Amino acid sequence: MIIDVRTLEEWNSGHLASAQHLELQLVVGAIEQLAPNKEQQLFLYCRSGNRSGQAKTLVEAMGYTQVVNAGSVGDASVLLSEAIVR
Repeated sequence: MIIDVRTLEEWNSGHLASAQHLELQLVVGAIEQLAPNKEQQLFLYCRSGNRSGQAKTLVEAMGYTQVVNAGSVGDASVLLSEAIVR
């Protein structure tokens, strides 16, 4: 699963085609509904990699074991071979 932790405005400016949108401040309250399997691989990205790094720390503290900080939206696009859509 690919999760974009940026703001709605940033999401609307372009995101990975198969990404789910979950702003950083909502991650702790909503991640278990979005990804109930804590062993599922999660790829997190944001604008620069900073917020996705914070989100990675948060979800790992909740017991998720396969979490990758994919960096920026551009980095994630390259890493996952997925186009950015608007």
